[in-house]
Amino acid sequence: MDMTGEQRIAATQQAVWAALNDAEVLRQSIPGCESLEKLSDTEMAAKVKLQIGPVRANFSGKVTLSDLDPPNSYKISGEGSGGAAGFAKGGAAVRLSEDGGATLMRYEVKAEVGGKIAQLGGRLIDSTAKKLADEFFQRFTTIVGGGGAPAEAAPAPAKKSWFGWLKWWLGKLLKSRASA
Repeated sequence: MDMTGEQRIAATQQAVWAALNDAEVLRQSIPGCESLEKLSDTEMAAKVKLQIGPVRANFSGKVTLSDLDPPNSYKISGEGSGGAAGFAKGGAAVRLSEDGGATLMRYEVKAEVGGKIAQLGGRLIDSTAKKLADEFFQRFTTIVGGGGAPAEAAPAPAKKSWFGWLKWWLGKLLKSRASA
């Protein structure tokens, strides 16, 4: 999977660079991130809980920064294992440039998934990746752009369709039979 994009952030290039290297800002920005620990100036350990289609997984992995050119660019690479759900590995080249009092962040991502996740199909994986990237940038931009920590997202209201009700009812039935 390959993905490219850019995001304009209402903060100085130096502030964006500092945030990209701040484990707490990244932890708050990464969807599903349960922990992000800075091991050194170029390494972090992460635990992320994600759902991709019907597959839910807890990923544990390591992230490495390389080709550092502060405050202009770096490469970030990582690999994580989600147990039976599979694995994900990849990297991104991130470039920052001043843009009229704000910062333009450009990125090029290359990623690979395997295991059950890979069996879901490219379209579902690509759309989930885009959704997660959009969510990351929304949170990151809120934090770095002066909005403070993002508010916890409210859960989506339950759909009132017959399929949603049936799914709920079957789940309850199966749980009650499993505990009997």
